Amino acid sequence: MKMTQTIDVFLADGCGRCSKFATDACSVRRHQSQIQLLRQIALEVFDEENMKWGSPCYSYQNKNVVILHSFKDFFGFTFFKGALLSDAEGILVQQTENTHASRLLRFSELNEIIEKQELIRAYLFEALEIEKAGLKVTPKPAETLILPEELLAAFAQDASFKQAFESLTPGRQKNYVRHFAEAKQSSTKIARIEKYKPFIFKGIGMDEAWKMKSK
Repeated sequence: MKMTQTIDVFLADGCGRCSKFATDACSVRRHQSQIQLLRQIALEVFDEENMKWGSPCYSYQNKNVVILHSFKDFFGFTFFKGALLSDAEGILVQQTENTHASRLLRFSELNEIIEKQELIRAYLFEALEIEKAGLKVTPKPAETLILPEELLAAFAQDASFKQAFESLTPGRQKNYVRHFAEAKQSSTKIARIEKYKPFIFKGIGMDEAWKMKSK
């Protein structure tokens, strides 16, 4: 399904990212009054409004600052550099423990938005000033992988295998290491390494390898 490209279509029918598009089950349609009020508040702060990923996005000199979101039970704004906001009220939400930079400002009732208009506007202004100042979120420190002895031994025996493993993306490396290390017996760890070695040589991640093996 193609994502919505215009504000008018978004407000009328939704983002276009799922099968609920242009139906009464669409969260944008269900929260239409709330979405329109949030958009009105955003336009009081931002001069730039564009469609990004099927939703209204507010920018400064073409740099994304905040985007409107609408889900089944809540709606609000996602701040791309939300980690830099002071959040004196403690109302920003970190979506997952792995989310580093972005933060959500979300609501579930129209009255919440009406009551907190000034506060919402203040958060938007602060986000805009952060972008104007060119501030950046400090990169998340890279996680140090503790490699099982059996994997280190396999590297020592075959330098090309070590090179192939290190050529994988950090996420793929992490998944393989976790899978190898979870085995309690050394023999099981070795068996797992040998099982996935052909995939590692091909640059294939464990999830993709599992899918290929399950077919």
